Amino acid sequence: MKKKRILAWTGIVLLAGMYITDLILALIGSPAAKQLLTISLLFTAAVPILLYGLQVVSGKNSKEKDGGGSEPPIANTPKQK
Repeated sequence: MKKKRILAWTGIVLLAGMYITDLILALIGSPAAKQLLTISLLFTAAVPILLYGLQVVSGKNSKEKDGGGSEPPIANTPKQK
């Protein structure tokens, strides 16, 4: 669960940073502001997709290290007569 939060906050910081940069460049009249806004809009879709992919891959890797199955291990149960 902690990995998901770290990845989510990473995505939030990246996207917020891009939009703040775009806003500042637009306010100072930079000629690259329009291109950077387009790139930011594309990354608005790409960053969450990439972070989701990282979650899936890290989830599979942790399951492989733990034993591979999604089912919990069978506890010691008394034998039936």
